[in-house]
Amino acid sequence: MNYRFSDVNLMFIMVDVEADGPVPVKYSMIELGAVAVEPNLDRTFHRKLRPISDEYDLESLSITGYSREETLNFEDPKTVMMDFEKWINDVEPRRPMFISDNNGFDWMFVCWYFHKFLDRNPFGFSSQNLNSLYKGLSRNLRGSFKHLRKTPHDHNPVNDAKGNAEALLSLIRDYDLHY
Repeated sequence: MNYRFSDVNLMFIMVDVEADGPVPVKYSMIELGAVAVEPNLDRTFHRKLRPISDEYDLESLSITGYSREETLNFEDPKTVMMDFEKWINDVEPRRPMFISDNNGFDWMFVCWYFHKFLDRNPFGFSSQNLNSLYKGLSRNLRGSFKHLRKTPHDHNPVNDAKGNAEALLSLIRDYDLHY
């Protein structure tokens, strides 16, 4: 394998978001999880965020397992985003790379929250999609990487990010990827 973690000048950070609706501003990100993609997967971030909007979609909220009343007691979103930025910089101060299973959803919330609360985004202006990477590598536009997860997908954002990171590590190994 050409990929050597000690030589990395770029670190993938697998992110997963749980929200009480389909878009930021109108709805809220209520839980955030991230995992540094490296062999042991032991550097994680997990927080619950208080809603920023009075609106919520009951079906979306039910997926999280929390009631609206519970979410109202979660942490201040600005504090969470400041802590997330600090964690990212501790993991990879040079070039952190956002990646997720569904970056269209996860990225839109994380990017918006960073700019709303901190006026900046430590990930910059781009993100990567794990499933698109898998489709390209497998040369199958209907393919899915999900069989490569070891950690069950249970809508706990750290578990979901960890399972996705396991899949990415499997792709790195199986396809002899390097960067």
